[in-house]
Amino acid sequence: MEQANHFDTQYFRLDGKNAIVTGGASGLGQYYTRALMQSGANVLVVSRSETGWQETAESVKGSGQKIKFLKQDITDADAPATIVNYAEKIFGKIDILVNNAGMQRRNKWQDFNDQDWRAVIDLNLNAVYFLSHAVAKVMAEQHAGKIINIASMQSYRAGKFIFPYTASKHGIIGLTKAYADALAASNIQVNALAPGYINTPMTQALRDDKGRNEEILSHIPAAHWADPSELMGAIVFLASTASNYITGVTLPVDGGYLLR
Repeated sequence: MEQANHFDTQYFRLDGKNAIVTGGASGLGQYYTRALMQSGANVLVVSRSETGWQETAESVKGSGQKIKFLKQDITDADAPATIVNYAEKIFGKIDILVNNAGMQRRNKWQDFNDQDWRAVIDLNLNAVYFLSHAVAKVMAEQHAGKIINIASMQSYRAGKFIFPYTASKHGIIGLTKAYADALAASNIQVNALAPGYINTPMTQALRDDKGRNEEILSHIPAAHWADPSELMGAIVFLASTASNYITGVTLPVDGGYLLR
C-alpha cells in the first residue's frame, strides 16, 4: 500500500484481477470460484473432468466477470506449462492462484497400498508444488501475486485412517512457509486456508454417524458445521490487497475447532 496512514475498503475488491482455481467447479472449490468472481476477479477453473462446469457457470452468471474452464489432470508432467500458457492466453496475466484440488483415501494403515499413497501425495502436494513454481515465475516478473493453498484440520492433527492425506496437508503448511519466504521479495504473498468441518457431500457420512457427529460438534465452540459460504470471505481476503502484509500464514476457518 502506498500510504501507511491510508485505508480504503476497495482493497478488498479484486477488480481487474485474474485467478486460477484448481478443482474450482465442485465442492468448496466452487465457492472459492464464486467468491473471487463476485469480488471482481476473472477465473480460470482447472479440473480433471467437466463435472460441475455448467452449474458453476450458472452460479456466477451476471457477475460481469469472465469464467473459463480447462480440462486438465494437474498431476500430468506438462500440466503446469499448459495451465500457465492457457491462462496467459485468455487473461494476459495471472494475479491469483488457488491450489484447491485434492483427494482423500481412507483405510487401516496395514491395508494402505503404495498406489494410494502416491495418488494422494501426487495430487495434494506434488501438483501444488509444480503449479505454484510455474505460476510464481510469472508473478515474479509482474512483481505481484497471491498464492493460496488449501490446508485442512489434518494439517494439525493425526488422522490415523487417512495418513497419506494428513502427510500431504502437513506438507502444505511447510510448502506455504517456504514459498512465502522465497517469494516475499518479489511482492508475492503465499498463504493457506484451513477449512474446519464443513457441510459438504464429502462429510455426509460423518454427519450421518450420530456418535461421530456429536463428537465433532462438541469440539467446535461455534457449535455447528460450517456452511461452505462461511469460507468465502477468507478466500477473498487472502486474494486481495488488504492482505498484502500477510504471508506464510495458515488461516483456520474452523469455528474454533482447534481451540479444544
